[in-house]
Amino acid sequence: MTDLALYQTKTGDWMLAIHRVAVDSAEIWFGTLCPTLRMPDKARIVLMDADGAKVSEHVIDREQWKRPFSRLNQRFFAVHCFTGLQPAHYYRVRFDRLLPAEADFGDAVWQDVSSGEFSTLPMALPEEGQGQFSVGIAACFYSQNDGGAAASAYKRLFKRGPEEVRPDITFLTGDQVYLDIGMDSISFDGNEIWQRIAGDYERNWRLLGDFMRHGGTWMLPDDHEYWNDFPFYDTPLPTLWPLRVDNVHKAWTSAALDGVNNVQRCASVDIFTLGNDLSFCLADFRTRRHEHGFIDEAGLQKIEQWAQQLTTPGVFVTSQNLMDEPKGPEKNLTHFTEQYTRLIQALGASGHDIVCLTGDVHFGRVATAPLGKKGARLIEVVSSPLSNLTGLNGVAAAVANKKPGVFPPYGDSQPITYDRQFFVSSEKGDLFSAYPKTRTREHFMTVGFARRKTGGITLSVDAWLVRKNDASGLPKRDFKVPFTTLLR
Repeated sequence: MTDLALYQTKTGDWMLAIHRVAVDSAEIWFGTLCPTLRMPDKARIVLMDADGAKVSEHVIDREQWKRPFSRLNQRFFAVHCFTGLQPAHYYRVRFDRLLPAEADFGDAVWQDVSSGEFSTLPMALPEEGQGQFSVGIAACFYSQNDGGAAASAYKRLFKRGPEEVRPDITFLTGDQVYLDIGMDSISFDGNEIWQRIAGDYERNWRLLGDFMRHGGTWMLPDDHEYWNDFPFYDTPLPTLWPLRVDNVHKAWTSAALDGVNNVQRCASVDIFTLGNDLSFCLADFRTRRHEHGFIDEAGLQKIEQWAQQLTTPGVFVTSQNLMDEPKGPEKNLTHFTEQYTRLIQALGASGHDIVCLTGDVHFGRVATAPLGKKGARLIEVVSSPLSNLTGLNGVAAAVANKKPGVFPPYGDSQPITYDRQFFVSSEKGDLFSAYPKTRTREHFMTVGFARRKTGGITLSVDAWLVRKNDASGLPKRDFKVPFTTLLR
């Protein structure tokens, strides 16, 4: 028998990510972002029940691996979709590579190199009092001082937290990597640009691995998956001036797109429903942004159709908040007046409440405002950051406040309702530390949904601190009581 100890690799070299799950399927990403691992001649993904009994397996041969970064002859991945699964069912998944037979050690053997677990989506929301469907939400992860804290906190909540708040699925809503941070952020050499971006993904995916391996994970990019204020580069930041050189701009854009498309696997618009109870729409408002809009026309029309035809409350997920106003040189959604107006009108058309889950702004809070002319509301949940920027970049820190005052910022505006007990707490900065400015505490949130027998859906929002624990060793709740409301 082969001695597996001779083939051990460092933790995180082999990677597995559970991407979109549905009521009867799950997409599994597996491979490595490490540039020094040898491509296996054979590997497999094994799907198992809770007791370890094999449900299905998929074997992949060497020629079936793909390159996540097309210009680099290193790193490799594959994606497999398991189908025919049971709704609301717990599964385990394992990534094995085949170690070849060797004369001195014996027969070929499968080696387990990474594993994960997930549940498929339910056919309907649970009734209130019988649990809830829980969604994790996080954004803005800067790796320098994290040390695995964020993913460890998430894993502990997923594995040991109260059943009603354990995340069934997770949305990572932007800035999972900061590709443009640092005085050396852009080289003039195309290969170095590709290597830098691939290396940033490798480092962050090691640290975020327990998010990816526990429950289905959807990801959306924001500007730092590319560069600050992407796709625009008329910036005063000197570290981004090389983008004005054609070959730099081309290499940086191509490598960043590979990361978004092949590692994060972000869709322009992604829609799924939980029976007749709740409908989700995720929208990438960054990758196809242009001078006159934050998405292409086909994508906007798909969102409009989803919103206008809602027969249930909707959950709208994006990487920039809707409750904002045009300010500063960097463009938020409200700068694109025509598309923003169409979006808000569509979200208010059905008369059903909309819950917006988002990130980006380096603070966390819940806010509510009237939406449209049929009595609906927009409940916006912002969760940011998962891990704070440090050093000179730490001046980008922020804390929640009661701004803007109205929504939308132009047209038929109505006051926004804020409650400070649902602002994520902050910590004072120290000019001589890694964190020079007062900042929001690092956190993620869980957003729960349950169906009321008398009609409507109960919404419940909790914030969980990454670096503070309660007496049981779980991440500490930041809100004294959950934010709750009834969606209709």
